[in-house]
Amino acid sequence: MPCVSADGKPTKSGIATLSALKNGASTPEAVAETTGNALFRVRSGLRELVNAGFVKQVGDKYQLTPEGSKLVK
Repeated sequence: MPCVSADGKPTKSGIATLSALKNGASTPEAVAETTGNALFRVRSGLRELVNAGFVKQVGDKYQLTPEGSKLVK
């Protein structure tokens, strides 16, 4: 279940991950718990979102970029 579609936009699972980050989840484990997605899927999704510029990694935590913030309410 990819988090970024071929056209570079977040998928439904990508938006769920971005929303979890906006609501305070900052580790893959916290995102997995919040979204109900398997940890391995969250980790691969976070990599995709980082590569797309929607999320940045700071140490072992993740944060929304300004571009990622625009996509979630």
